[in-house]
Amino acid sequence: MNIKRLIIGGGCFWCTEAIFTEVDGVEKVVSGYSGGQVENPSYREVCGGRTGHAEVVEITYNSDVVSIENLLLIHLVTHDPTTLNRQGADRGTQYRSIIFYADEAEKRIAEKVMLEVQTAYDDPIVTALKPVETFYKAEAEHQDYYKNNANAGYCQAVIAPKLTKFRKIYQKLKK
Repeated sequence: MNIKRLIIGGGCFWCTEAIFTEVDGVEKVVSGYSGGQVENPSYREVCGGRTGHAEVVEITYNSDVVSIENLLLIHLVTHDPTTLNRQGADRGTQYRSIIFYADEAEKRIAEKVMLEVQTAYDDPIVTALKPVETFYKAEAEHQDYYKNNANAGYCQAVIAPKLTKFRKIYQKLKK
């Protein structure tokens, strides 16, 4: 197995985590924080916009089963990469669209996928592209959030429609 890691943010990490747990070849998805200045930030600190971190997920995947191109494509289509520091009602830099790349090859792949996806949007993609930074795992209550709270209002109103979109568009990439 060719196990790799990808860190991305697309607004609320609960949404992003729920989608990527359904992708074939994804071994694990962990919600957390990256891209800020404070060590071991808490959810309250990040949500308050005081740390500079983005809500992200760390995806561990088997690249023999799913390509980084497909993961990035799913990422850019299942959230709005054209809104700066915002996804839906969530506003602030902690909700920015971001891709952390491990090396120059991953950066080039991300740039290529972003260019391809741009044609689907009227507004320019504003997803940040940065070298990998320290990933901090979020608190336990944020892990598997949708799985553990599927009937909650936020999950029904925000996460479920994104999952439906993913399942419809990417049936062939589902587990």
